[in-house]
Amino acid sequence: MQNILLINISGEDRPGITSMVTGILAAHGINVLDIGQAVIHSHLSLGLLVEIPEERETPAALKDLLFRIHEAGLQVRYTPISAESYREWVAGQGKPRHIVTLLSRRLRGEEIARLTTIVARHGLNIDKITRLSGRVSLDAAGAADRACVEFSVRGDLADAAAVRRDFLELASELGVDIAYQEDNMFRRNRRLVAFDMDSTLIEAEVIDELAKRAGVGAEVAAITERAMRGEIDFCESFRRRVALLEGLDEAVLEDVAAELRLSEGAEKLVSTLRRIGLRTAIISGGFGYFGRRLQQRLGIDYVFANELDIADGRVTGRVVGPIVDGARKAGLLREIAAREGISLEQVIAVGDGANDLPMLSIAGLGIAFRAKPIVKESAQHAISTLGLDGILYLLGISDRETGGL
Repeated sequence: MQNILLINISGEDRPGITSMVTGILAAHGINVLDIGQAVIHSHLSLGLLVEIPEERETPAALKDLLFRIHEAGLQVRYTPISAESYREWVAGQGKPRHIVTLLSRRLRGEEIARLTTIVARHGLNIDKITRLSGRVSLDAAGAADRACVEFSVRGDLADAAAVRRDFLELASELGVDIAYQEDNMFRRNRRLVAFDMDSTLIEAEVIDELAKRAGVGAEVAAITERAMRGEIDFCESFRRRVALLEGLDEAVLEDVAAELRLSEGAEKLVSTLRRIGLRTAIISGGFGYFGRRLQQRLGIDYVFANELDIADGRVTGRVVGPIVDGARKAGLLREIAAREGISLEQVIAVGDGANDLPMLSIAGLGIAFRAKPIVKESAQHAISTLGLDGILYLLGISDRETGGL
């Protein structure tokens, strides 16, 4: 392969350009080693790495292509590639690949500049940049905006934990989300998404809402605070809080359920997951009564949560069966995966609290959603800027595929 050439073509995009270019190459018996194309605001950038066999007349082929390109109002640049440079390029295909996803309400140059600086500092090379969010309307700027850009990068990492830490610090400083994943077959083959319920799939903490109706809101909040400080464990704090609900009219549960608000993006996320064939589950330290209501509303496949004991139309202050704490959440996730016949690498787990960390840690993709700092730092990924449907971006699903622009 003595004649290797990089051909770069640019100009206003229109149908037939790629066909015309490759048709000329075919007519001259030229082999295509690599090809890539991108269009930004109707402007085409087309690149081809080609091999011109020794027996072919190189000048004639290039002259023919040059004439047709200029006739079409485009620009072309030829760059000779040495055999050594080509061999280095081929050798690079064995290096690990990674996906870095930037999520924000509106992209700024600073966010991209500083993210790509981290990428370069860790010796990674950007192969491809793709916008997953819809086109931005200049007339609709505001809180509802959403932006996402995906970077496909390649290279050997000396310290993956350091990369994640740098991205987490940058995300916190700029008020964006940055996810970093290995680009492997599991990323493209997720099969199950498991959600915590309270403050994840819904905005509220149900036990707090019930406590307010029972007139014990302050007492329940005080126990929760002690649990957060590590003075009592989850199971003990849960029993104490539930005990304070004794005597609450069962009808109050219906009232609270009717008022629950889904988290931003929850409905779109679950409906999209169902449409592409993924299974869904609620694994919650909350109450099954409310989980089943969400199951009916959203079409969730599995629900596992705590069961309030009710007798004679009143809450008894006890739960039926084992309490769903962090360890049980992880165990239930394993059980569902086994039942579905899938690997944990094919599972996504989403939660906001410390008791979600066990299941987030064993899932192929663990996501802390609008979580407390300690949970964000411990989880593989975090989403705080956008709604739950931002998870679709981490799967590589664009707004165009879900009905966006």
